[in-house]
Amino acid sequence: MAPMIERMQRYTTALQLTPLGITLLLFLIGPIVVILITSFWKFNGFMTTPDFVVKNYVKMFSSGLTLDNYLETIRIAAIVWVTTAVLGFIIAYYLVFDLLTLKSKMLLFLLCVVPFWTSGVIRMIAWIPFLGKEGVINRAFMGIGITDEPLEFLLFSEFAVIMSYVHVFTLFMVAPLFNTMAKIDPALIEAARDNGAKGWQILLHVIIPLCKPGIAIGSIFVISLTLSDFTAVRLLSGANVGTVALSISNTIGSLNFAYASANSLFLLIVLLLIVGGIMRIVDVRKQL
Repeated sequence: MAPMIERMQRYTTALQLTPLGITLLLFLIGPIVVILITSFWKFNGFMTTPDFVVKNYVKMFSSGLTLDNYLETIRIAAIVWVTTAVLGFIIAYYLVFDLLTLKSKMLLFLLCVVPFWTSGVIRMIAWIPFLGKEGVINRAFMGIGITDEPLEFLLFSEFAVIMSYVHVFTLFMVAPLFNTMAKIDPALIEAARDNGAKGWQILLHVIIPLCKPGIAIGSIFVISLTLSDFTAVRLLSGANVGTVALSISNTIGSLNFAYASANSLFLLIVLLLIVGGIMRIVDVRKQL
C-alpha cells in the first residue's frame, strides 16, 4: 500500500509541474534554441539563409566595436545599479523605519507603483520636455541665474539615458528592499541600540547585512533591464551612446538575424554570469 501511495504522490507532483514545464519549454527554452540555431545561419547581404557557419561569432569577437559596445553597456549598467541601489535603499528605509503607521507605509508604497500604470516608453519620452534646450530645467536654471545659456548635456546624451533608467528602474530596487526591511525584527535594532551602537553602526552591521537578499534581487532586476533595453538609448541618446541592445536592434533592422542572434546569445551569457556571481555572493533564497 505504501509504495502505491508514494507512486501516486510522484505522479501528482509530476502532473502539477507539467504546466510550468510546458510553459518554460515553449516560452523560454524554445526561443533560446531557435536563436542558437539561427546564430549559425548565413547572411548573404540581403537575407538570412539556413546554414552552419561560425562566421557570425568570428565577426563578433574580432570586431573592436563589439568590445566598445559591451564596455559602454556594462559601464552604464554599473552607474544605474549604484544610483538605483542608493535611492532604493533610502526610499525603502524611509517607508519601513521612518513612517509609524502601516496605512501610511502602504499608501506611499502604492504611490511609488503609480508610474507603472503607464508605459515605460512614455515615461522615458516624458523627460524630453524637461531636459531639452527649451525645457523646464533649462528655463528654471536660466530664470534664477544659474546659467546664461541652455545646458546641452541634459538631452540627447548619456546623462539623459541614465536619468531615464534611474527613473524607470528604481522601483525594481525599492520593492525587494521594502519587503526585506519589513521583515527585520525591531528587537534587533533595539538590542543594538541598548548595547551602545550608534545609528551608522546599526545601519552597517544590522540593517544592511539583513537586506542583502533584497539588494541582490533588486540588482538582478536593474542590471537585467538595463543590459537588455535599447528604447531609452534610441530615444534619448541622440546617437551619442552605443549599447549592445541597440546594436542588436539595428542589426535586426538590417535583416541580419544570424549576427543579431549570435550577439544576443553572448549578451545572455554575460548576463547569466553576472546573475550567477550575485547569487554566489548572496543567498537570495532567504528572500523567497
